[in-house]
Amino acid sequence: MTTIEKLPVVMPAGWVPGPKQGQWTYQDYASIPEDGHHYEIVNGVLYMSPAPSMGHQRIVGWIFYYLVTHIDIPGFGQVYQAPTDVELSPGDVVQPDVFVVLNPHLDRITPSRLIGAPDLAVEVASPRTARHDLSDKLYAYARAGVPEYWVVNPDAQTIEVLVGESWIYRSLGLFSGHTTLPSQVVPDFPVRVEQFFVERCNHIRDII
Repeated sequence: MTTIEKLPVVMPAGWVPGPKQGQWTYQDYASIPEDGHHYEIVNGVLYMSPAPSMGHQRIVGWIFYYLVTHIDIPGFGQVYQAPTDVELSPGDVVQPDVFVVLNPHLDRITPSRLIGAPDLAVEVASPRTARHDLSDKLYAYARAGVPEYWVVNPDAQTIEVLVGESWIYRSLGLFSGHTTLPSQVVPDFPVRVEQFFVERCNHIRDII
């Protein structure tokens, strides 16, 4: 079994041909041949992530749906989901599970990627990605000035809301069940946390 086939967690992808680790840029990243794998750069280091689970993708889908409903459709901004590149800086290129760009910052969107900070980044963590999402990637978002970061825990069915303050994040708390999120980017967001974890579409009418 190859190293790639045994990949259990997010890990540095030192086997990929390219510059030395710590020196990767978007241009290097964009030149990687399409191989079906998920890569990101944090602090100049190329990382590879395991493929997301089906449950992970369902949660991402619901978050995307509700943010589109309350941001994109009313015309407050645009909402994207992975795999969409975000070049936070020359040495930080990530693919948030979902991200929001509000109208004042739409000029950061290019045909190939977002260049600069989104207004909101959302990551659905798992045992295989949580350490990366709460350390390396969190610091990359903070350095870039991403004002709000949601970390979703599928097992606990909770969402932590982090807001940027002077290059660090302050947690507004863990939210679950019938509570709503105190988002500063999506104020008065009416969706309850439990609605992001719906398993079947026909259940949604019971909780809206």
